Amino acid sequence: MRFADPWFLLLLAVPFWLALRAWLTRRSPPSVRLGYPVLRLLEGAPASARLRWRALPAVLGPTGLALLTVALARPQSVGEVEEVHTQSRNIMIVLDISSSMKSSDFLPGNRLEAAKRVVAEFVQRRDDDLLGLVVFSGRAFLQAPLGPDTRLLGELIDQVELGELPDGTAIGTAISLALGQLKDLPPKASTVILLTDGANNTGEPTPLAAAEAARALGIRIYTVGLSTIDTTLSTDPYVWREGRTADRLLPSDEAVLRRMATRSGGEYFRATDPALLQEIMDRIDPLERTDVRIAEVHDYRELFPLFLAPGLLLLVLQSALTASWLRSLP
Repeated sequence: MRFADPWFLLLLAVPFWLALRAWLTRRSPPSVRLGYPVLRLLEGAPASARLRWRALPAVLGPTGLALLTVALARPQSVGEVEEVHTQSRNIMIVLDISSSMKSSDFLPGNRLEAAKRVVAEFVQRRDDDLLGLVVFSGRAFLQAPLGPDTRLLGELIDQVELGELPDGTAIGTAISLALGQLKDLPPKASTVILLTDGANNTGEPTPLAAAEAARALGIRIYTVGLSTIDTTLSTDPYVWREGRTADRLLPSDEAVLRRMATRSGGEYFRATDPALLQEIMDRIDPLERTDVRIAEVHDYRELFPLFLAPGLLLLVLQSALTASWLRSLP
């Protein structure tokens, strides 16, 4: 049994005080009294029923008030408890919006458009989950905090554009921002999905340090590297920059993404076109659906009538007795 409004139980002090006062009054002789010597003739006579029950109103009143007080506190018994099974996850998506994501090798459109389309479809399939979005380039930005509204998240994904942040690739910073949304939630139900096409070149901490933080928290990181198989024929202006191909992950870049995933208990994937990216997200989807058992209390049964009715009955009985059979004169 539980009480819905337990603070009302403090009022039990009132009937307790009334009962104590009545008991002390009966034990203390009155300060002024009138003696009738003739009543000595009745000493030793058997007490009448009215005399034996004269203390009954002093018991009925406080007891009735106590029962009404308990009724005010709304005692309840636990109703049906059912084991509910659900597949729920807390997922932060970390999306690269650096200038290299403008590369048009993921037709139709560019890499960012392809990633947004696939991520939006992934989000709409997860009605029972909490999802959030971090976008990053030279800095990281929390586009959508962790929440259950997949429709709103889909709109926010659609609003993501290139050039919103200073250029660069701050992978470690973005992962740390995502972990901040998950750190207080059950780690076994929390995941980060990183989609990027470049190597970390700015910001703190480093990607591997961020992966170690995820590992310490028990949060897995799934890394998805966006890269074409061959860029030698590309005419995109973002291909060549700073002496390396900006639209193709180098083996060293892939090694970092792979180590991030491995250290945190996740997995690394490489997407070379939109179709493969869709397959990868489809593969991650069942990996991140885990059966969770929840003990759910459906209702409580109100018990206050069991205290209310007897309490009112005792108060009515007290009033009736003191006004009739057990009436006393000052």
